[in-house]
Amino acid sequence: MDVAALRTFVVVAETGQFQAAADMLGISQQAVSKRIAALERHTEVALLVRTPRGSRLSLDGQVFLPHAKKVLAAVEQAEQAVRPGSRPLRVDVLNRRISPAQVVYRFYRSHSGTELDAVTLSRENAAQAAQAVLQGAVDASFRALPADQVPAGISVERLLDTPLELLVGPGHPLADASWVSPADLAGHRIWIPGIRPGTEWAAFYQTLSNAFGLSIDALGPDFGDEALMDTLADSASLATLVGSEDRYLWPRTHDLRRIPLHDPTPVYPHALLSRSGDQHPVLTALRDHLRTASLPGPHDVWAPDWAAR
Repeated sequence: MDVAALRTFVVVAETGQFQAAADMLGISQQAVSKRIAALERHTEVALLVRTPRGSRLSLDGQVFLPHAKKVLAAVEQAEQAVRPGSRPLRVDVLNRRISPAQVVYRFYRSHSGTELDAVTLSRENAAQAAQAVLQGAVDASFRALPADQVPAGISVERLLDTPLELLVGPGHPLADASWVSPADLAGHRIWIPGIRPGTEWAAFYQTLSNAFGLSIDALGPDFGDEALMDTLADSASLATLVGSEDRYLWPRTHDLRRIPLHDPTPVYPHALLSRSGDQHPVLTALRDHLRTASLPGPHDVWAPDWAAR
């Protein structure tokens, strides 16, 4: 059933005049007549009775009118539900303790009244996250998406480079360093449990390892952040890598140390993925916020050459 014909029928029923309906709809009287005729052919009944003074509803038209209005109301609700800005922006932040989540939270706090939902698709790799954006499961996602995996219809902009830091316990040989070079980590065991094969972070750490001759492993079960912090506090040889804005909590007695990496500074290249042409106003505001609010990056950045820009 043609929605435009339904809308035309309702306007004719309310005005009683084909010309008045045409004026209200911004179409010709001939177009109104064609729409009504098509609707009557579809329903196989006469919905309007033509008179010298205009038109009035037939008996079937009187029965049909309230249903037509309900259909048009449902169509309007459906359009409103997906109209840009009519619903909260749904953003995949990958993990609530890492940099994208902190940035989105600061954006939310600085934009009073903004409606958005921060979600995690942490079990998806970058290519699958891009498909989730393309299919409308989320509006945007922060991912280190390889340039050769950007699907058609996806816009990618690298807006959030997160510098890495070394996290060690007080007994580690590098615990008192003010900063270290990635090359200084060669020979030290860096443990990052939970690296899943096929994910962009697995590719990132493999590229980092190859570039600087590091020993990064994910051996053993991942018992969570608390277990990792406990292990680091008790170890004189174990270290891990975290983002400079990642939020971790540990007991004061652990005395863990976060040590910046420089010369060069490895960064995790978070890119904002969205559907090409998406006009959601909150997405536009978030993108502008990321472009203007981010602090200048270090001069000696290292990032994988496969990362999309």
